[in-house]
Amino acid sequence: MEGVIHIPAGEHGAIRLFRLDMRPEQAAFLKEPGALAQVLGIDMLDMEQVDIFPVSDLEEIGLTGYLTEGMGVPEEQVAADRERLDALDGHVMAIRSRAFGGREMRLTPADQIQLFATYGIPGTTWTAPPIKTDSAKPYSAPKLPPRQARAEARRIGATLFAVVMGLIFLVLYLLVA
Repeated sequence: MEGVIHIPAGEHGAIRLFRLDMRPEQAAFLKEPGALAQVLGIDMLDMEQVDIFPVSDLEEIGLTGYLTEGMGVPEEQVAADRERLDALDGHVMAIRSRAFGGREMRLTPADQIQLFATYGIPGTTWTAPPIKTDSAKPYSAPKLPPRQARAEARRIGATLFAVVMGLIFLVLYLLVA
């Protein structure tokens, strides 16, 4: 089907930039609850993950700066579209992947909403070399002898008991006085 935009389940790190060919009042109306979802042909959308604004609001930073500095899109991805981005005017809309809640979606946008580009944000690399110090090994802390552990537990328990009893006596004293 022409004009259908497929959002795969579990997608993350993608930003879709749309050109809005409509009057400012219509673009402002898309911010109303449920309006944008209806225009895109879906049930629901997290509006916290959607930005709708006139390109003129970006002033010196421009759309390129908004994508690279504001949204974290790598400069290399935007470089190919720089001239087209600079030529855009009117209203635009940026939708982050999180707006779809990890669900698979098929967007069928109205004629006034055209997909301009899709950009990806690089994910965080969670890999690291293994830690080789002795203190990082499980159960590497010195183990207390059983008598010392019991004595420490009794000491902590007695302290907590004294604090609680002191608070109870303080409350009773304030109530009676």
